[in-house]
Amino acid sequence: MLRTLASLLVALTTLAAPAHAGGALDNLVRVEVLDGGPTARGTHMAALRLTLSDGWKTYWRAPGDAGIPPSFDWHGSRNLRGIDITWPAPEVFSANGLRTIGYKHQLVLPVEVTPASDGQPVRLRGRIELGLCSDVCIPGVLDFDQELDPQARRSPAIAAALAQRPFSAAEAGVRAATCRLSPVKGGLRVEARITMPSAGGEEIAVIESGAPGIWAAETRTHRQGDTLIAASDLMSETGAAFALDRSGIRITVLGARHSVDIRGCDAG
Repeated sequence: MLRTLASLLVALTTLAAPAHAGGALDNLVRVEVLDGGPTARGTHMAALRLTLSDGWKTYWRAPGDAGIPPSFDWHGSRNLRGIDITWPAPEVFSANGLRTIGYKHQLVLPVEVTPASDGQPVRLRGRIELGLCSDVCIPGVLDFDQELDPQARRSPAIAAALAQRPFSAAEAGVRAATCRLSPVKGGLRVEARITMPSAGGEEIAVIESGAPGIWAAETRTHRQGDTLIAASDLMSETGAAFALDRSGIRITVLGARHSVDIRGCDAG
């Protein structure tokens, strides 16, 4: 836990002032809205495509030791009831003893839009606050604004990004996933035991609490035969005591062959 806190301090001390689209940020990253057209479910597929300059990367929703998690503001949108984001499997980066998780070159982030009123135009307008890192790290703000075309055709780029999502537990052959909770100073320790075939190479698990305001230290992962064992310490941002619902815990296993997204775990 101390190592994670130190890592976060390192990240914060390397941050420059926030950069905005239309200024210095334009040389590092560009954002555009891709339109994937309506779905048979009555929703509309779209995506945010981030194109990064060489040598720069941005972060996954659980960014690792010193990354900056992205946040999204959709308040400027019109006829929007809900957004469902599908994250493509990220890469793991190691530098200066720190492990971060994210994307380089390009990120196509599919978003499935549920309109508030069927048959009415949908406008996607908002902003992304994200971290960008190379030799230094900077926070950035990107604005986007596009009305979706109800006649748009399926987007190959969105389809490719959806195909890069982690496997579900069933698709990956996960036979069991249990979590043992135990108190530690300032929080809870989660030890997950996952019975599953190897995802290939060095497997790195990431544990997310599923609860707002609860962050996780770097997960320690090792394998015993057909069981992957992953442990992480969770702490409240406020330092207050908290309860944890096992059904909300999310475990992502990143392997050389594929990644696996496990939702919830049983008592163990």
